[in-house]
Amino acid sequence: MTEALQDTSRRRSGGRAGRIAVRTAPLAENLRPVRPGMSGGQYNPLSEAAVRRIHEAALDALEQIGLSQAPQSGIEAMTAAGAILGDDGRLRFPRALVEDMLAVAARDITLHGRNAKHDLHLSGTKVHFGTAGAAVHVVDVENREYRESTARDLYIAAQLANALDNVHFFQRPMVCRDIVDNFEMDINTLYACCAGTTKHVGTSISDPAHVRGCFDLLHMIAGGEEKWRTRPFVSASNCFVVPPMKFATESCISMEACIRGGMPILLLSAGQAGATAPAPLAAAIVQAVAECLAGVVYVNALSPGFPAIFGTWPFVSDLRTGAMSGGSGEQALLTAGCAQMHRFYGLPGGAAAGMADSKLPDMQAGWEQAISNVMAGLSGLNMVYEAVGMHASLLGFCLESLVLGDDMLGQVLRCVRGIEVTEDTVSIETMRQVCLEGPGHYLGHAQTLGLMQSEYIYPAVADRMSPKEWAEVGRPDLIGRAIERKNRILSQSKAPLIDPQTDAAIRAAFAIHV
Repeated sequence: MTEALQDTSRRRSGGRAGRIAVRTAPLAENLRPVRPGMSGGQYNPLSEAAVRRIHEAALDALEQIGLSQAPQSGIEAMTAAGAILGDDGRLRFPRALVEDMLAVAARDITLHGRNAKHDLHLSGTKVHFGTAGAAVHVVDVENREYRESTARDLYIAAQLANALDNVHFFQRPMVCRDIVDNFEMDINTLYACCAGTTKHVGTSISDPAHVRGCFDLLHMIAGGEEKWRTRPFVSASNCFVVPPMKFATESCISMEACIRGGMPILLLSAGQAGATAPAPLAAAIVQAVAECLAGVVYVNALSPGFPAIFGTWPFVSDLRTGAMSGGSGEQALLTAGCAQMHRFYGLPGGAAAGMADSKLPDMQAGWEQAISNVMAGLSGLNMVYEAVGMHASLLGFCLESLVLGDDMLGQVLRCVRGIEVTEDTVSIETMRQVCLEGPGHYLGHAQTLGLMQSEYIYPAVADRMSPKEWAEVGRPDLIGRAIERKNRILSQSKAPLIDPQTDAAIRAAFAIHV
């Protein structure tokens, strides 16, 4: 018997318990089967000719239709760059201007975490999954009801996201409905996110007048403005347009202030096909691309090369009722098609996937979340927003679904990673040993044991027990296991993730509700 088989025999002696111990032992970050920033791009819903046609149609829309309602400051910046203000008040964008701005637009950008290990490198087809949204309810799975979301709910969600390996960033997924004052809501949104996680945070600022105060808070957390500007760990999700083809005046003013303050921008266009965007999926992509190209002109007219994410987020309506249908196959296709357009421009891109129309984390939610996340990942989308936790077509956020989503995203990322074909992975040497010299199976072979963690991923909550094992441990259900893991994470979380002296200074300066 060969030395390899002798080693196999020794390792098999531990039996099933030994294999489980090997499988569950901690693995070095670089050896984990899935990691942030794995490269997708295997799936292309659009042909090369279709991508080109969408691009040309978007340029036609910008030249012929243009966008209305830009603030005066935006008009001045964009016309100075070459945009044309018509008598009808609409800004139109010549092809040459768009091409010039695409040439100087930022590529290969980094979204920083407060902890550098959470930095997100947005280039090529590197994929990152995270939360987002503005849900106004929290899903109470134990009582099967919805209640208004609070600042504490947001803080708890950030704590959970901080502990979940496959949730790579935390953008505000719900609104603090317990805070009446809008400025205090913006401040507490930022505080709750940053106090709960050191991963990159995304937020929205509801009023231009609130930007200064939000930056004051961020400078305090960072340890000063210079440190903030060196590593800005929060990005602004900015709905700079109101589809179809109108600038959102106040949001644009906020965006300008965020750019001056050094905060990366998500240029978010969120038309709804059949309502505020054309019903054909291709035309919905055309409008989103045109609006975001206008955003590229806007940002780079103000600050050439400023970090901005091309945020085409077209949504889908159920055309029978007009209701949003974020969990549909059409939504999954729209998101994947947008990712392909981001790749065409070579720009860092973000879009929405993983939204469930289902009200609870049930089978419907499972297929809705998985289909669109897999397609987004395989299409190479850099930033997959709203990937976990969102229910009721973005009206509800579920903490247990966030925990379950970590398992789902692990499987999604394994699909994104794909199958590595190398000399080692297709070698028949192990086959020869097992078939000609060994026991006729691979269960205890050194190769199998060596790949148990680096090639395969295992769920933390999902059930893979046999019916007999399941019965022996009390027939646990998935939601119960998710609640257990949620509570375990929260019991182990340090709170808040801001040093006590800074936290005290923040509380002295602002009305913190958490």
